[in-house]
Amino acid sequence: MVYRLLAVRARSRDELRQALLRKGFEDEVADGVLRKFVDAGLVDDAAFAAEWVHERQRNRGLGRKALGFELRRKGVSEDLVAAALSTVDEDDEVERAREAVRRKLRSTTSADGAVLMRRLVGMLARKGYSEGLAFRVVREELERSGVDGEPQAGEEP
Repeated sequence: MVYRLLAVRARSRDELRQALLRKGFEDEVADGVLRKFVDAGLVDDAAFAAEWVHERQRNRGLGRKALGFELRRKGVSEDLVAAALSTVDEDDEVERAREAVRRKLRSTTSADGAVLMRRLVGMLARKGYSEGLAFRVVREELERSGVDGEPQAGEEP
């Protein structure tokens, strides 16, 4: 069963443990099986976390917060999460955010800059980008596309 799960994608030790427990394996048996996989180098949370961060940032355009949340949910220890997130290049993160904003701008029909600003910043926030980075990237991309993202007089930011 563990081989089958690992054949699909890399998994954390905790994910595999939970799968074994759901199948009715006792705690001691599950831990023993996983110890053998760890000793053989087939289960490595550090390698899993690094690969997860790289793939999810590249393919889904996720920011650090979302990546960290996903890794913690998969049972990866905090020190390994921090180590994996430290490999995220800041320039790559900014570029992924820009790509997401540009993609969204191409499919948006609204001409109201303030509405676009709110929607795009919200989208980046849901993808795990920091507030400062989200505002900066959206403002720059709206300016680049010729849209004024500043709220009009009387509107809330």
